[in-house]
Amino acid sequence: MSTKHAEAASRFISNKEGETWHNETLWFVRVKRDNVAKDVPEWEALREFSSKIKMHTITHLDKYAEQFAQNAEANGVIVHWAKDAKEHNEIVHKILTGHNAKKLVKSKSMLTEECHLNPYLIERGIDVVESDLGERILQLDNQPPSHIVMPAIHMTRQEVGKLFEEKLGTEKGNSDPTYLTRAARQHLRNEFMTADVGMTGCNFGIAETGDVVVCTNEGNADMGTSLPKVHIVSMGLEKIIPDHKSLSVYSRLLARSATGQPVTSYMSHFRKPREGCEMHIVIVDNGRSEILSNPDHIQSLKCIRCGACMNTCPVYRRSGGYSYTYFIPGPIGINLGMLKNPEEYSDNVSACSLCFSCNNVCPAKIDLADQIYKWRQGLDSIGKADKMKKMMSGGMKFLFTHPALYKTALSMAPIVNSMPRFMLYNGLNDWGKGRELPRFAKESFTSMWKKGKVQKNKK
Repeated sequence: MSTKHAEAASRFISNKEGETWHNETLWFVRVKRDNVAKDVPEWEALREFSSKIKMHTITHLDKYAEQFAQNAEANGVIVHWAKDAKEHNEIVHKILTGHNAKKLVKSKSMLTEECHLNPYLIERGIDVVESDLGERILQLDNQPPSHIVMPAIHMTRQEVGKLFEEKLGTEKGNSDPTYLTRAARQHLRNEFMTADVGMTGCNFGIAETGDVVVCTNEGNADMGTSLPKVHIVSMGLEKIIPDHKSLSVYSRLLARSATGQPVTSYMSHFRKPREGCEMHIVIVDNGRSEILSNPDHIQSLKCIRCGACMNTCPVYRRSGGYSYTYFIPGPIGINLGMLKNPEEYSDNVSACSLCFSCNNVCPAKIDLADQIYKWRQGLDSIGKADKMKKMMSGGMKFLFTHPALYKTALSMAPIVNSMPRFMLYNGLNDWGKGRELPRFAKESFTSMWKKGKVQKNKK
């Protein structure tokens, strides 16, 4: 009954100290989110506005995408359209080779992770440098992000300190966050100064003006676009919103939902290239148009990549981001992975308790848990339903539809209490891993009721 997620999660939780730290750290962020949300009386109204704006935009995406592209081009931006990851990577590489670029400095972008841009460019001789602190840490450690907003959240400062000793030559045993941050800043400064091209992701694309908005806490996107003469924006089609009035809604929701901040340190607007420079926007589909035609899962396109669903998810907090097989973990990652390839990523749908906490915190009010439930119901149709679970469900159905057999089984249940542990705790009992089975009562509730042993509440 174990899935790939369950097996990976078991390895993660074997480090009890690390699991506890991961869980508590993310819950701390969730609590911060709740506290700052309470300070905004119209919080739920903003969530409703956010949901309606996104739904309106994605259901009129042809109109807004065309408007965005036209306005961007009018601003002097070169707009490219990529139907998939392959085209996206080819376009970026063509831009780089057209300028004889040897070094690309990037701010964090989950879309480039989705397209596997970094290995594609590295294989072709381009030096790719991640400038977001968390992403740079992981790049030095040769790891992918484990969270979409806090990519290195699974690492302790001691682990980062040891990594910096090996890669950057910092003081041995010094894991002070301020010291490590300064060391990273000094290290990255030279990368900014020597980069040929700068690249950013995109949080929002404003249709009415053609500008893109990038939200960061470190100013790395601004540094990466201010020095090189070429700026490339990698932008998912669903990032488009109608106007700046709409942006005002998301600017109040994004940081509060993501990290518990009232606003990100930098909300940078890029509308046109600097004088004598170039700005390119690569608008990527990569399956997004197909999601538009799926009424059960279209709401996934409303995601603003805040990570709130991960911070609240009891499964993600305790199993870690690397337990998921899709590159985006957590509730939103489960749904996006299934939309990408249900046969390949079906193991992830078990990584959900259906507590619906993700629904309750999502700033765009995406029905994340409802979608996961729908995916579960369809596993058998794609041949991915667990055989053991199917057999157990069939057995339970047979038992519950035969009252006499059910009563007999119920009366014999207490025998389990005296059975040897090896018969109860083995490879067939996944539930018993890390848990103690409850003891069966000597007498059933029904029997106690009939004998008058159950006291009725007195009004």
